[in-house]
Amino acid sequence: MKRNQVQERYKWKIEDIFSSDEEWEKSFEKASSMITFSKYSGKLSDENILLQFLKENDEFGMLFERLMLYAHMRHDEDSSVSKYGAYYAKVNALFSRYAAEMAFYEPEMARQDEKYLKNLMKDKRFADYDEQFRKIIERKPHVLSEKEERLVGMSGEIFATFREIFGMIDNVDLQLPEIEFEGEKLKLSHGTYGVLLHDRNREKRKEAYEKYYAAYKSLLNTITSTYFGNVKKNVFLSKIYKYGSCLERALFEEDVDRGVYDNLLKAVNENLSVMHRYIADRKKLLGYDKLYFYDIYAPLVDGADLKLGYDDAYDYVIRGLAPLGKEYQELLKRGHDERWIDVEETDGKRSGAYSTGCKGVHPFVLLNYTPTINDIFTVAHEMGHSLHTWFSCKKQPYAKSDYKIFVAEVASTVNEVLLLKFMLSEAKNDNMKRYLLNYYLDSMRATLHRQTMFAEFEYQAHSLVENGEPLTTENLCDMYAELGKKYYGEAIEHDYNISCEWARIPHFYTAFYVYKYSTGITAAINIAKRILKEGEPAVKDYFKFLSGGCSADPVSLLKLAGVDLSSPEPFVVAMREFEETLIEFEKLMEI
Repeated sequence: MKRNQVQERYKWKIEDIFSSDEEWEKSFEKASSMITFSKYSGKLSDENILLQFLKENDEFGMLFERLMLYAHMRHDEDSSVSKYGAYYAKVNALFSRYAAEMAFYEPEMARQDEKYLKNLMKDKRFADYDEQFRKIIERKPHVLSEKEERLVGMSGEIFATFREIFGMIDNVDLQLPEIEFEGEKLKLSHGTYGVLLHDRNREKRKEAYEKYYAAYKSLLNTITSTYFGNVKKNVFLSKIYKYGSCLERALFEEDVDRGVYDNLLKAVNENLSVMHRYIADRKKLLGYDKLYFYDIYAPLVDGADLKLGYDDAYDYVIRGLAPLGKEYQELLKRGHDERWIDVEETDGKRSGAYSTGCKGVHPFVLLNYTPTINDIFTVAHEMGHSLHTWFSCKKQPYAKSDYKIFVAEVASTVNEVLLLKFMLSEAKNDNMKRYLLNYYLDSMRATLHRQTMFAEFEYQAHSLVENGEPLTTENLCDMYAELGKKYYGEAIEHDYNISCEWARIPHFYTAFYVYKYSTGITAAINIAKRILKEGEPAVKDYFKFLSGGCSADPVSLLKLAGVDLSSPEPFVVAMREFEETLIEFEKLMEI
């Protein structure tokens, strides 16, 4: 479908950021003229000058984020439009220039006496920046000289290249063929592939699976080189900033203790037998001699599928999130009615779904909506992100409004869990309950187990490069295959196609992101349980978390909502939820 064929009400209202390209271009020139921060170099020990610098930096940051938002959203609407590709490149170049101009800041602040920094944290004039100063104190061992920081800042465009190359491969160059579906010939896409994997026709699933992976395998050497380059970049940055590993650097940047990461992997690995049991159940229920990965999403329950058009699905989500209160439901309605959301899949549009936003404008959501239960949950998921952004931007000053990625998946997944529980409560018969329990199991498998497997894969890949080993198509596919066997067990056939799955995962170009989906669903399961059990007191505590931005470290913010990820307990609760759901499902399916 062409973009001009989509009804206006199903397109995001990007004019809420800038009314036109011309306004964007004028604002770009203004932002460019604001990059004069080096004039403050050597003067930050004067509190008045420091305050002036920080306020000026905030002003630039707010404008820059709107410029970036507009550019990347326009680019994502249709990546084949060169004008917006140029906008995106210009704004990235502007950031590199800004980063180089700001190179003096962290080294100069790191040289300040710790007592001076702690006094600033107590000064009300600097209340917006107390968390920045705390991190500067902690970052002291990792700060480079001004000259070195300037060089790294100037390299920003180069460092972003690997992700951009993969994006072009994945969205433009990937040669996906036509496939016949429901009597029509259509081009296989990321969106239709997801739909076909849920189809009841096994031969159609197999055909889609083989054609989809054939396209990736034809570009496997190019993708390997791109990913290897990205990992080498990560290793380079971790070394020059004096971290022991890429994982250590990533956790430090997120303000998360290594114990949280270890708690996750330990809990999942100790409970993989339950996952293996579920895969074996799936094979038995489908009645196959051999189970393949194209069977992993096949429906196990007949006559209970839920296919809703976008507007009906959105109304359903609003009803399902009633435990979060009327204010939350009204904000959801605003998102729909005020066109925060880009709904339809169109030619050249970025695949998948995401939420984005910044202070000074409402959030936006990119969807490629199809009438599946998965996409109903995607609506709830992305609006969870959006309202997290909404509350944090509303309640926090600019300097604290952008929450850490570590907690970015919590609000989205709370929405999914609450919606699932609502649907179970509304189920009119055992068949619908079977269907929903199956869906919940698959959601936990995909978000908790699969993302943890991804985390192990990228840890192994980075460890190889840190130890001086190259990444090749062979060792990447071999590593992925071994992890697949560990996580999915012996009840499924581990073919070469699935060994190549790593090559199609965009999140691998933001290293050590994926484990946050797993910690996110862990926190979400715990929060949702508390909301459904305690009601308003739990909701109030949850809203404190949503409104927190980065006013504290993310683990401390989650404690406001009643979840302590520094303890093994929340992970045990999540594993127990998976097992209890499986037991209930097995009883209803009479396994």
